[in-house]
Amino acid sequence: MKLNKMTKEELESYSYIDLAKKIIMESRKKLNTLEIFKKICKLLELSSEECENKIGDFYTDLTTDKTFILLENGTWDLSSHHSRNINIDEEDDEELTETEEELEEELDDMAPEEYHEMDDDSNVEDTDLDDIDEIEDDELTIVDEDELE
Repeated sequence: MKLNKMTKEELESYSYIDLAKKIIMESRKKLNTLEIFKKICKLLELSSEECENKIGDFYTDLTTDKTFILLENGTWDLSSHHSRNINIDEEDDEELTETEEELEEELDDMAPEEYHEMDDDSNVEDTDLDDIDEIEDDELTIVDEDELE
């Protein structure tokens, strides 16, 4: 339903951000903060004093809501009307790769010696599951819960 056909009570049930979205959609053009807020004030029949007191909060809401995008000319539009171009600088990408490698080396250095032995394929013996039955009872150890910590 169009905003100008709604009752004041219906309009008051919307947040200022929802009203701003509808205003931009209906006007089909980009508007600055003041233009949007003046339309909201007119629709809700707010006094000029109320508008002055609330415009700061409205601007904050616009800037933090991902529904809107502030364009270079100072006007607002719906972010869904714009594509996002993400440019990754190759230098930044190389720095990230170096950082990942450094982290891997640090983690590797922190690992216990047994870990390195497990990771080395030459030390891994092929274990046949049938050999498990041959384990002697005296080779098994029972550990208390306290010892596990």
